[in-house]
Amino acid sequence: MNVKALLAVTVTLLFWSSAFAGIRQALDGGYSPGHVVLIRFLSASAVFAVYALITRMKLPELRDLPRILMLSLVGVTLYHTTLTYGELSVPAGITSLIIASAPTFTALIAAIYLKDRLSAKGWLGIVIGFLGIALISFGSGHSHSFTIGALIILFSALCSAVFFVLQKPLFAKYSPIDLTIYFTWLGTLPMLVFSPGLFTQLVHAPSAATWSAIYIGVFPAAIANVAWAIALSAARTSIVSTALYINPVLAVFIAWIWLGEVPHPFALVGGAITITGVVIVNLWGTAKQRVRITSTNQDSKLLHK
Repeated sequence: MNVKALLAVTVTLLFWSSAFAGIRQALDGGYSPGHVVLIRFLSASAVFAVYALITRMKLPELRDLPRILMLSLVGVTLYHTTLTYGELSVPAGITSLIIASAPTFTALIAAIYLKDRLSAKGWLGIVIGFLGIALISFGSGHSHSFTIGALIILFSALCSAVFFVLQKPLFAKYSPIDLTIYFTWLGTLPMLVFSPGLFTQLVHAPSAATWSAIYIGVFPAAIANVAWAIALSAARTSIVSTALYINPVLAVFIAWIWLGEVPHPFALVGGAITITGVVIVNLWGTAKQRVRITSTNQDSKLLHK
């Protein structure tokens, strides 16, 4: 990996990994989950509006709008709203470990929807991944509310997997950054339902919480996506993609430094098991599976931190 790609990957991973702690900081400051996602994606939409004006970005073709709209609702509106609600009761670091299971869901959905045949090792990886998820969700020694929150975040991971698989055909026509902008703008519109009471919260919330909500929109949701596109253009996709496995590790570390969160050992073991399952699925799921899943995770990891 050359220096340009390495710097771009480093920036991307740091911003994406910090998003989980940023969400938690905003929630702890008194913002409701709905207001957090709204502030976040209004901020990201504003950054992308500037980018679109500077680059004179073209709008999508009308015939592609229904698919783009559907994916925006699943991959942005639903994914980020449920993720943020889940973090009400789940620590930021643990959230990142649960979200790391998304490629396992992606492999399963691709096997069904895209008729990708999984090898025995692929199925083994899926089983291992789900065992890890179960350990994170039910074996951490936390309260019942944590379990419910973990299930909500697990649903977020499922949404992200659906998003990964169904958007694949669009990459033949649009660049990852252009698609990310379309998804961001259209996915933000339904979030306007959370507008009531936003001004009051902006006035009364601690400044640290407000800046955290803005930060996760400007940096993890916008700037990091541009850096990721630069990384993909500057180095081989298969090499760049391996860096994604560092995300949960960095997220746990950042949550520890930023928020003082110390994950339960069972959750860390579960996270390690989940990531092991993900690696098995991606590397040995079958040749066709590997190309499809890896490609989707690189291009569509955008917006998912």
